[in-house]
Amino acid sequence: MFKLKNQTLLTANQSFKPQNICSLASALSNLDDDQSIHQSNRQKTPILTTQIQVPDPKFYLSALINCKNLQQIKPLHAHLSINGLINDPFLINKLLYMYVRYNALDDAHILFDKMPERNPVSWSVMIGGFAKAGSYINCFDIFKEYLRSGQRPDVYTLPAITRVCRNTQDLKMGRVVHRIVYKFGLHMNTFICAALVDMYAKCGVIDDARKSFDTMKDKDLTTWTVMIGAYAACGNAAESLVLFDQMQEHGIVPDKISMVTVVNACAKLGAMNKAKMIHDLIQKQHHSLDVILGTAMIDMYAKCGSIDSAREIFDKMRDKNVITWSTMIAGYGYHGQGQKALELFPLMSKNRIKPNNVTFVSLLYACSHSGLVEDGLNIFSLMQEKYFIKPDVKHYTCMVDLLGRAGKLDQAFDMIENMNVEKDVGLWSALLSACRIYNHVEMAQKAAESLLEIQPHNPSHYVMLSNIYAKAGKWENMAKIRAQMTNQNLKKTPGFTWVEAQNKVHKFSSGDHSHCESNKIYEKLTSLVRKLEDCGYVPDTEVVLHDVNEELKLGNLYAHSEKLAIAYGLISTPEGTVIRMTKNLRVCGDCHTFMKFVSVVERREIVVRDAKRFHHVREGVCSCGDYW
Repeated sequence: MFKLKNQTLLTANQSFKPQNICSLASALSNLDDDQSIHQSNRQKTPILTTQIQVPDPKFYLSALINCKNLQQIKPLHAHLSINGLINDPFLINKLLYMYVRYNALDDAHILFDKMPERNPVSWSVMIGGFAKAGSYINCFDIFKEYLRSGQRPDVYTLPAITRVCRNTQDLKMGRVVHRIVYKFGLHMNTFICAALVDMYAKCGVIDDARKSFDTMKDKDLTTWTVMIGAYAACGNAAESLVLFDQMQEHGIVPDKISMVTVVNACAKLGAMNKAKMIHDLIQKQHHSLDVILGTAMIDMYAKCGSIDSAREIFDKMRDKNVITWSTMIAGYGYHGQGQKALELFPLMSKNRIKPNNVTFVSLLYACSHSGLVEDGLNIFSLMQEKYFIKPDVKHYTCMVDLLGRAGKLDQAFDMIENMNVEKDVGLWSALLSACRIYNHVEMAQKAAESLLEIQPHNPSHYVMLSNIYAKAGKWENMAKIRAQMTNQNLKKTPGFTWVEAQNKVHKFSSGDHSHCESNKIYEKLTSLVRKLEDCGYVPDTEVVLHDVNEELKLGNLYAHSEKLAIAYGLISTPEGTVIRMTKNLRVCGDCHTFMKFVSVVERREIVVRDAKRFHHVREGVCSCGDYW
């Protein structure tokens, strides 16, 4: 008797042909190498003289399931054909699945084309197989053929093709699939709706994702998590946290994956009060600080303004990978603590963690934001000479930023000219920012020209060059740049500042009067400016880059979103507490000075996360050392 995994495969009978036994024995010799097979081979002659009954389909199902490679699958395929079982729908679908599982898509496609009858499982297997292999064109072709066959799409094929639309970000095809979903009345199916939400979210169509989400009667944890992550990915982290609260109100208990998602959303929002609430929930639910969750929490606390809390999480983690170390180093970097970032680097080696290219980006970033030029140059050399990591454009961008901030513009430009990797927007933007700091108009023009070749319709490039011209008093050049923006209908990205108060995050724009306490805010700001001026504060009207009189410049300065947020923070938070703010653009020079005076006069610490880094302002001193 033949055996596979302790199952009886063949029994003696009077009706089996000898040549079929040889074929089956050949297949089985590939499937199993245990003692029973070897014994069967030794007894080959007696068996061949005995006629045996063909095994039933259950045998082949079991054999296919136990196949470990393509060499084991093909003999079984041959034997199914010989014994006339190739038309069994269960067997052929299992065979098709096994070909796909081991990435034998050509064999799978040949088998699929020869199938006399295809059911939804067959179509799903082929669509899923091509999708897994990244063969999206074939995937779409199979789906179109499926529709032409007249069969009704089901809850397996539609989510599969929707995920392909997500992976390819093919919104047009995704909408076609959505219409098919409605046509067949499957728009209320949880699995299909969840796939549509995910697809629209990945395609950046957040409103359509939300519509699909809202139509679902029964939302499971996965769907809530996808929608929460989608809002964070599209830049609306505040709505992510609102959804997270709603999810819990609906009785859905978050798991570790959903906690990681909301932790990442909180990191993008930068709200410390939310970070503490999320941390409390993690502790309440006894989630362990594994590498993924722990690293996400380090990032969250660092981006919410508490690098000390981030370090506490880091120190508590038992297991850390290279991403964990790199995240902690990066956190020190954008908090302006470059030396502490560098101190972590040798500890990585002691813990047998090999740095990767991301680690060196974090280290170089830390050096550039702390003015550690020599350390940065040494790290850049060490990366190549000791760790054999070839610098990419991100490493070069950090180096250009490092040299540019230190005033070494010619050296930075030479590095760009001599580098062997493709130059991108970030690289030229770093040089252009350095030109703004040191008012190097000629080099700024070169950088701006290169930027506009890559992104001709990005308004921020025009604005930066325009501001450089204005600072240099070249009003005609500035006017030409502004005219180009007008002709192309390009508008400057508006500046916003968010401030935490009363367990909420409040948003302000320049000259904003939309807040319900707007009158109190402006009253506080007026009195605050008088107090600061008595202490020596002089508004820096040079940062108002318009050719207008001083009075209008002062009006523009006092209406900056940072100042409105500070005024609201002062009237809505307890005395002595930290005012925490987030700015979507770089903090202007005058607001930076303004904050230092406020920290002294009002005896408040102010923590600001702008587009570049963190500013911890305490007793008239900023953690950036005025190096930003």
